[in-house]
Amino acid sequence: MSSHNAPAQVTGWHVPTIGGVPADQRLLAALPELVRAVLAALLDALPTYRRLPREQVDGELARTTERRVRALARTVRTGEPAPDEEFTTVRQTAARRAEEGLPLDAVLLAHHIGLEVCWEWMTRQAGDGDTPGLLTLHRLLLDHLRQVTAAAGAGYFEERRTMVDERHAARNALLGALLDGTPADEAAARAGLRLAPGYAVLVLAVADHPDEHADGVDRTVAGRRKLRRLRAELDHRTRHSALSVLAADGGLVLVPLGTRPADLPAADWHRLADTVAATARAAGAPVLAAGAAAEPSGVAAAAALAYEVLDVARAFGRPPGLYRLDDLLLEYQLSRPGHARPRLAALIEPLHGAGELLTTLRTHLAGGLNRRHTANALHLHPNTVDYRLRRIAALTGLDPARPADLLRITAAVAAHDAERA
Repeated sequence: MSSHNAPAQVTGWHVPTIGGVPADQRLLAALPELVRAVLAALLDALPTYRRLPREQVDGELARTTERRVRALARTVRTGEPAPDEEFTTVRQTAARRAEEGLPLDAVLLAHHIGLEVCWEWMTRQAGDGDTPGLLTLHRLLLDHLRQVTAAAGAGYFEERRTMVDERHAARNALLGALLDGTPADEAAARAGLRLAPGYAVLVLAVADHPDEHADGVDRTVAGRRKLRRLRAELDHRTRHSALSVLAADGGLVLVPLGTRPADLPAADWHRLADTVAATARAAGAPVLAAGAAAEPSGVAAAAALAYEVLDVARAFGRPPGLYRLDDLLLEYQLSRPGHARPRLAALIEPLHGAGELLTTLRTHLAGGLNRRHTANALHLHPNTVDYRLRRIAALTGLDPARPADLLRITAAVAAHDAERA
């Protein structure tokens, strides 16, 4: 290198010597040997690097290693950090490793191994009087490693963030196409996915976590923490295959199915119900959900139905869990406006002013007409339950103990709730 191109040295800087030779000259003189040694150490220590194509190892990786050694030699010669463009190159190289799918720990460890090989090589060249030079060299190596590690980490994470953003946008475009009822094959291809034979459409209503109402706690932060836990459990349960749009209070999830909805076994719905229950436990908050299944072209209609079923489940006070239309057929039908619904609701209107009677009737119906179950649930004596049931019959003309009246009573309660809702 000509003298007019040589970088300036730090004032008062003395280049450390090893065996009487400036350390930077030793590094450059041994450059081919050091490159081979570094590559061998990388392949020996990092299985991920052993799986790289040989032409990449002998080409790009060898050139990158040579550049790193030259940058180190420059730092040793000048006592200054490598120029900014050198660390820009480090960031770009780490970004390529991220794009190729190499793990971050391997990328960072590769830099450690490279400098470790250089350090060990220099110590083998040192004599008895080279301790001061080795100490200086060691400090320079650590400074260089710190800067290189920071640059590599930044480049890696920037690329990963870009990849995640692009993947997220592509998956959202696929979700949007399915919900719009438009052809989704092209959107699926852009997302790197194949359209499933069918999708389970789940709509979720997530209750508040206690932290969202705790004194001194930021409600927004608590809600985001709840949502993060819910998302993590959902991803785990669906193997990151679900498409979703979620907020702290709920949202919509599409779970790919391995078969057409018409052939979907009941066991799959049980698994989806377990998934909803698991997300509720992870979130630390009750989750009320409704689901419907459809082929890709029918996802939009299935989502509309699922939202209607969720509204019905909420209106009729159903406990947390997953509900389908089959679970709420009567309630769903009675929630549709019509001439019969207000007349059915009017059948139990006399109970509306006597809250304990209506509560007793609901509990009795939910418990399978078992008076002891009703008494235990309401903390009453069975004789009190009998008295209330007789009062219900007297006020409405409908006797819960008479099989012929049971269907009308059940329908009347459902219609009453729908009208009130």
